[in-house]
Amino acid sequence: MSNSLGLLFRITSFGESHGRCMGVVVDGCPAGLRVRVEDIQAELDRRRPNQGQITTGRAEEDRLEILSGIFRGFTTGAPICMMVWNRAADPSRYEAYRWRPRPGHADYPAHVKYGGFNDHRGGGRFSGRVTVGYVMAGALAKLILHQQLGLEVLAYTREIGGIRARRLTIEEIRRNREKSPVRCPDLEASRRMEAEIMRASAEGDSLGGVVECIAENLPIGLGEPVFDTLEGEISKALYSIPGVKAVEFGLGLEASRVRGSENNDEYRLSGGRITCTTNNAGGILGGMSNGMPVICRAAFKPTPSIRKPQRTVDLSMMEEATLMVKGLHDPCIVPRAVPVVEAMVAVVLVDHTMRSGLIPRVLEAGRNGL
Repeated sequence: MSNSLGLLFRITSFGESHGRCMGVVVDGCPAGLRVRVEDIQAELDRRRPNQGQITTGRAEEDRLEILSGIFRGFTTGAPICMMVWNRAADPSRYEAYRWRPRPGHADYPAHVKYGGFNDHRGGGRFSGRVTVGYVMAGALAKLILHQQLGLEVLAYTREIGGIRARRLTIEEIRRNREKSPVRCPDLEASRRMEAEIMRASAEGDSLGGVVECIAENLPIGLGEPVFDTLEGEISKALYSIPGVKAVEFGLGLEASRVRGSENNDEYRLSGGRITCTTNNAGGILGGMSNGMPVICRAAFKPTPSIRKPQRTVDLSMMEEATLMVKGLHDPCIVPRAVPVVEAMVAVVLVDHTMRSGLIPRVLEAGRNGL
């Protein structure tokens, strides 16, 4: 398996959905970063199910434990190990699927790849629960970006079940997204999304959608062409989130349908600063940040665990069978994916700001706190 991401700011994910714990090791975090446990816990709480019928009924507390790398409120430069215990795990409910792979899940390719030794309970390493570690690492990354560079990474629900938010300002996104049960700042669209999720859930079905992420005020030149481009690295991180099936930047797929005169972002001077009149490139040109906001979107498939009969194959008998997935599952994972998308974008941005020499190994702000 490949469980690590990043070069200088490197994260390693561990744990299984119904194992003892989930966690992450962050290596390369600069010393002297001021960290409060409640800052990381707040991000974990955003990921937890807390929206009644539109999220899973699995009620994990997800209380953060920091095992190493932080001393007296500051990072030490040593690897930071963070974890939460799986206290609501119920692996017994997955024995019915031991030999009957669930459609839409990784059960069958994992069974073949690992010779049947993979942890099948709730998907094991392939469960969305692995994103608990992503969020913990992302919380650290967001602190670094904010404290050192004044940068913000902001995501929101753009679309669910074909219902799309209108065009929004960054101020509207900040103000309204947490007011919405589905984290959509367009509150009218939010109400329609919620109703659509409830309708699908009542029918034993599920929905997918799109999370958009915006990172403003980035330094120009982040990204390492030609193979470690900024959009390539962000895409890799986003595709590590279970359920992501497409990633796009700026105009995205639509750029293939317009002319160059419509797609090109023309330059202009604004207050002595070079900027662009539009941002169809999504803030990245030639694999490098160009000074405009980085705008990317991750498209999530519908949750594959649904309460409808589905055809499969019994691997022990090698005969066709039918199953209906029971248990506690999100009818739509998009609202809870918002902080996960933020986390993974932030992790990549910290790694690349360090690779560009913009963040030192020891933070001066930390020295002032000694």
